[in-house]
Amino acid sequence: MDSQPLTETHDEIVRVLRDDGTPDPAVDPGLSTEELRKLYSAMVRTRVIDERLVTLQRQGRIGFHIGSLGEEAAILGSAFALRERDWGFPCYREFGAALLRGLPLQRFIDNMFGNANDLVKGRQMPDHYTCRQARWGSISSPIGTQMSQAVGFAWAARLRKDDAVALVYFGDGSTSSNEFHVAMNFAGVFRTPTVFFCRNNGWAISVPVERQTASRTFAGKGIAYGVPGVRVDGNDVLAVIAVTRRAVERAARGEGATLIEALTYRVGGHSTSDDPNRYRDKKEVDPWLERDPIERFRRHLGRLGVWSESDEDTLRAEADRQVREAIAVAEKTAPPQLETLFEDVFADPPWHLVEQRAELLRGPRAPSAH
Repeated sequence: MDSQPLTETHDEIVRVLRDDGTPDPAVDPGLSTEELRKLYSAMVRTRVIDERLVTLQRQGRIGFHIGSLGEEAAILGSAFALRERDWGFPCYREFGAALLRGLPLQRFIDNMFGNANDLVKGRQMPDHYTCRQARWGSISSPIGTQMSQAVGFAWAARLRKDDAVALVYFGDGSTSSNEFHVAMNFAGVFRTPTVFFCRNNGWAISVPVERQTASRTFAGKGIAYGVPGVRVDGNDVLAVIAVTRRAVERAARGEGATLIEALTYRVGGHSTSDDPNRYRDKKEVDPWLERDPIERFRRHLGRLGVWSESDEDTLRAEADRQVREAIAVAEKTAPPQLETLFEDVFADPPWHLVEQRAELLRGPRAPSAH
């Protein structure tokens, strides 16, 4: 596969895992047993965290969660394919990838509660985290903003002759945003080292794919900008790795950006604030449940003889323990101090902010039950 030029969009969907769980040797990225186990463990941990955070929101202990149920292969496979020096620019559904890259679990859970140890100091909604040490950009809710940011980062890296590639995540709905067109055009013209990773999960909140575009594919949208596209089975983690690695290598060689369309499915709601039963038939979900990316990968590991039921039980128990311990610590941690409102804004605070900070700290306090 590496010898094939990536110069045009095909309707073909790249797959590695066959229906019987065996890999296609022509496309298989050739992971070691250790890498396979690590990747599978990360996918299961992501699922365990997702389920626990939904429960916390339903209990009223956190305010919001936006999960990745059914999309773990697309999210973690693409992150796994990055080199250590590359950067990820997420939208908001990629917490599993951030953890895989090095975001500490405790810091992620702290963000869900917005406490004093939250890296963004409680200023953002839950699931809006960042981690410089993991080379993970910060998240903002407006649709598509991360695409222009990723292209800008990639362009700066090229000007500085830094060997770094920017991978940016977005959903199918984001292709209808201004930012998509601005970012794609700039990346095409200036051949920036960018990988555009579109998770085509079928829905942009309640808007189905067929209401987003009349194009035959999302990968094909790159043609007008001179950006080659490729479609991949987003529930096949090995295929995602193979395609993303190839795009990263191409970008690092100075050959420009690639648009990847990962076909997957959003099994749950858009977020804990959404009820998908109001706009889609449950029967639509059933075929995708049969193609669950975690179960599919586990069958493959079983065929290889590198994973057992005992391994599965141990992994899930350990993941659950780690999440519960992190939650217990986060709930006992105090909220951010008031003065942190003025931090991380200016290196040298201007006089008017210094005055406002002093006035705030002198002023009356709302009752604790406020």
